Amino acid sequence: MSELDAFRDEVRSWIREHRPAPPDFVLPQSFLEVETKEQLDYLRAWQRALFDAGYLGYDAPREYGGRGVDQARHAIVMGELARARAPFLLNAIGLRWVMPTILHYGTEAQKRFFVEPILSAEHLWCQGFSEPEAGSDLASLRARAEREGDRYYVSGHKVWTTLAHFADYMILLARTDPEAHKYAGLSYFLFPMKTSGVIIQPLVKMSGEGGFNQVIFDRAPMPADALLGEEGQGWDVAMTTLTFERGAAGVGGEASAASAEALSRLIELAEKVGAAEDPVFRDRLVALWIDVEAARQGERRSKVAALSADRPLALPMMQKLVRSEIEQRIAELGCQLMGDAARLSIDDPEAPDRGEWPRAYMNSFGFTIGGGTSEIQRNLIAERVLGLPRSR
Repeated sequence: MSELDAFRDEVRSWIREHRPAPPDFVLPQSFLEVETKEQLDYLRAWQRALFDAGYLGYDAPREYGGRGVDQARHAIVMGELARARAPFLLNAIGLRWVMPTILHYGTEAQKRFFVEPILSAEHLWCQGFSEPEAGSDLASLRARAEREGDRYYVSGHKVWTTLAHFADYMILLARTDPEAHKYAGLSYFLFPMKTSGVIIQPLVKMSGEGGFNQVIFDRAPMPADALLGEEGQGWDVAMTTLTFERGAAGVGGEASAASAEALSRLIELAEKVGAAEDPVFRDRLVALWIDVEAARQGERRSKVAALSADRPLALPMMQKLVRSEIEQRIAELGCQLMGDAARLSIDDPEAPDRGEWPRAYMNSFGFTIGGGTSEIQRNLIAERVLGLPRSR
């Protein structure tokens, strides 16, 4: 048995022995829908247990609280969590987007202060990019950060801010030079949420769940060393974060396992409702399986430079687009299998699988929109990978 195979068995055994018992309340399906303190505490304790056991941090150097960068072990841990249908990691924004951005741009002091609390879920993070009039055209944002002595004061309005109601910090993109070109006048901050002048207002999604918020800043103070990178460098730093958010810099593995588990749950549902032998369902299932497997092989190919040297960004940039749409199609087919029962909410005791399938379908639109809509992703691939002219 190879060393990595032994590690996989170790992780699998630990998850089987230590995963928490299902709670007596409804858990959210992803970090986008965490809305109650009991959900927060349950999920935070699970991430902390993984960290204390030594299974989180294989994507961070030891000197900053990680386990040392070992992408193979990181992919194994994430994949085994998905295969075991274990609770998701609460601090997803911190782990996937914030931490790698800080490791890339941060000062030594910022890396030493922020990385380990992200891994342990001691510090929860949210993202302050989008605004009511600046979503797809992010560079037109209006939130301002004005320097006065050793502090900045933030004024403005952010929206679709997942976990803002629980977060300790926000990655904040704000305008520091209103006279500069819209891209050059932006700066990127590690904003402390527990300060004055911050108003958080919850938003309710079509599934009836919360988790999203809008955040209003009224001269909210932050220290000058909250700046990440240089003043005016915010657009470049934000694009790095979005690269991590869209999966173009990820190690792969967990996404493949999650899609495979979603297909497995779909088959279980088909057997439960008596549709497993239906030829139409089987044809659609096979089509989904082919797409999931193609995406998995694309992830593997993207890690071999010789196989993607002609267009190295093509496969990584496709991952967010492809994965989010596959997950949506899986959830849609689940709803169709349920028939009229798909109209039942998660609060209805008669809802099959506690209403998870219609809930998953409604929530899936958050992933085809957040981090850049599918339309934006296609434009990026067309322009930056294929070299096609910008649409007008």
